[in-house]
Amino acid sequence: MRRRQASAGDHRALEFRAFVAGAAGRLLHTATLLTAETPDDNPRARRLLTHALAHTYACWDRLRGEDPYDRARQFLATRFAREAWHHHGGALARFRPGPGTVLAALGPQERLILVLRLFEGVAEEQTAALLGLPRERVRTVCDRATATLLHPPRTPAPAAAKAVPS
Repeated sequence: MRRRQASAGDHRALEFRAFVAGAAGRLLHTATLLTAETPDDNPRARRLLTHALAHTYACWDRLRGEDPYDRARQFLATRFAREAWHHHGGALARFRPGPGTVLAALGPQERLILVLRLFEGVAEEQTAALLGLPRERVRTVCDRATATLLHPPRTPAPAAAKAVPS
């Protein structure tokens, strides 16, 4: 009996390793987009990925026909949302991106919806259900975030240097 349990555990571990080998890169990219960190320096994204993979492994035996990538992505998104929105001021400051990222102009909710809808290809209805928002709100936030990225607000031109009389 113990031999059969050990064999099942080995098989489970092999399946999960194969899943991680195939999906971890894309999930890390998704997490990096959510946190708006640079790909070279993304500790928050790596922490989100670690939590998502640990959660996926914990429920691996209960997936039964469910796509493990969807489960990991769902946990990644809800964990990001919980950390970014739940603590209001404190966590939002933690997730404030650096100045060099493209998504720096977007807030956490806008980044989350934009990444799920456009990068991950999650349907509007599924995104709304996942985040507990009305479908119209998801559409509005996605449209606003897209417009912000396509047409960034104009920044004032730097002041011209004053000429020093000689």
